[in-house]
Parts: sequence; C-alpha cells; structure tokens
Amino acid sequence: MMKISSYLWFFLTLAAIAALTAFGPAEKTLGTNVRVVYLHGVWVWAALAGFLAAALAGLAGLISQREALHSWSLAFGRTGLFFWITYLPISMWAMETNWNGLFLAEPRFRLALVFAVAGLLLQLGLTLVEQPAWASLANLIYFIVLILALRSTQNIMHPPSPILSSNAWRIQLFFGGLLLLTLLAAWQIARWWFRLEQAKNPASSR
Repeated sequence: MMKISSYLWFFLTLAAIAALTAFGPAEKTLGTNVRVVYLHGVWVWAALAGFLAAALAGLAGLISQREALHSWSLAFGRTGLFFWITYLPISMWAMETNWNGLFLAEPRFRLALVFAVAGLLLQLGLTLVEQPAWASLANLIYFIVLILALRSTQNIMHPPSPILSSNAWRIQLFFGGLLLLTLLAAWQIARWWFRLEQAKNPASSR
C-alpha cells in the first residue's frame, strides 16, 4: 500500500507541474512559448540540486564514514542524472519553440550532452563498485567538475539565469512555485533510490 501511495503522490506531483506550466504567465517577447523555458529552467535547477545534494551527502559520508550517507549520495546522484538527461529533450523543445530551430552547437547544450553521457557512465560504473565510499567521492568530484565547466562555458544564445535577472516579480514568483514542485518530485525519486540501496545493503540504513 505504501508503494502504491508513493507512486500516486509522484504522479500527482508531475500532474501539478504540467498543469502549472500550462498556465504559466506569458512574457512580452516570447509570449506563451516562455512556458517551455520555465519548465526547462526548473528541470536544470532540479538536476543541479540533485548533484549538489549528492556531493554534500558524499562529503559528509566520507568524513563520518556512515553507510547511510553514502547511499544518499548514490540516490541523489542518480536523481540529478535523471533530471539532467530528461532536461535535454526539454531544451531542444525550448529551442524549437523560441529559436525556430535546433542550435545543437550552442556551448551550453554541448556541455549538457557531454555531462549526461559522462554521468550515465559514472552511475553505471558505480553500480559495480562494492565500496560505497567510492560513490561518494565520485559524486563529489563530478559536481565540482560540472560547476567549473558551467562557469567557464560561453553563453551564445543561452542567457545566464534570465528568470532571476528579470524585474517581473509575477514571473519570478511563478517560477519559484514551479521549482518547489519539481524539487518535491526530485525528493520523491531520491527516496526510491535510497530504499533500493537499503534493500540491497541493510547496513546502508545506519
């Protein structure tokens, strides 16, 4: 019953995200097409939040040597990767609706693709590692490298944080609400991954 309930809450959260996005405020330049940009933005932030949580949990696990923290690092890392990979088609959708075509040579998109592949290979590799501390260390390094790469990547058609730099408080308020819902979905996914780790290794609950 608990599993059915958790799945139900997750799909209700996704439905709420979809409904809120569909009725998001229009923007003067992009019109209603900006709604895809909203979704694109919160998906990226959820991915980065997942990677950050994986890095922090991993660092705490390495310091305290608690198995549960290593499992949380794995769970958050996989959750961040889920949002990072699924953000790619949303990004292409945003390009198509707002740029009238796909600009796949855009540096930010290429970086996202590279880290999606690297992250997928990393997480697949971590499933074969018996020492959970290695997963924590790998997630910490992955996050640091990702942030450094993002800071050094040139923006061409991708403006830096357009929502945060906007003076439209209604749009910012809406974006914040949409982000909270997306982070809730990310938390639900992370809990599923953590429970899987607990089932595989009962010591991970300590």
